[in-house]
Amino acid sequence: MTLTTAAAPAAAVSPNAAGGGAGFAVAFEPVKARVAGMRKIMKAHLRLWHVPEPRAENILLALSELVTNGVVHGHGAVALIVRCSADRLRIEVTDGNPTPARLRYAEDGDVSGRGLFLVAYFATEWGVSNDGMATWCEFDLAEGRP
Repeated sequence: MTLTTAAAPAAAVSPNAAGGGAGFAVAFEPVKARVAGMRKIMKAHLRLWHVPEPRAENILLALSELVTNGVVHGHGAVALIVRCSADRLRIEVTDGNPTPARLRYAEDGDVSGRGLFLVAYFATEWGVSNDGMATWCEFDLAEGRP
C-alpha cells in the first residue's frame, strides 16, 4: 500500500450498495496518524452531502472514535466504509480483531475507555458485526438537512 492509496478512497461504494445514496471506502495501515486523515476525508464528504454543522461535528467525533479503536485494538489493516442516503449515514470500521468492541467504564484517572460512550450518545444506533471484526454506527439525517 502506498501513501496515496492509504490516504485516498480505495473504492467508491456504489449507490446501489449504499441504499440509493453515496459513499466511500478506505483501507489503511493501523497508524494513529491515519485518524486525522480519515477525519479530513469524512469532513469533505459531509460538506459534499450537505450535512449541517452541529450534526457533522458529532459524526466526525464518532468516526474518530471508531477509527482510533480500529487502529489501537485491531489486527492488521483497518477498513472504513461510509454510506450516506437521503435520511441516514452509516460508518463502519473493520479491524480484523474478532473480540467485539464493548462499552467499558473508565475510572477518573484513565486516559482512554470513553470513546464508545460518545458514539452511543451521539449516534442514532451503534453495534458490532456478528464476527466481532466490524463496529458501526448510524446517524439520522432526516432533520436539518437542505
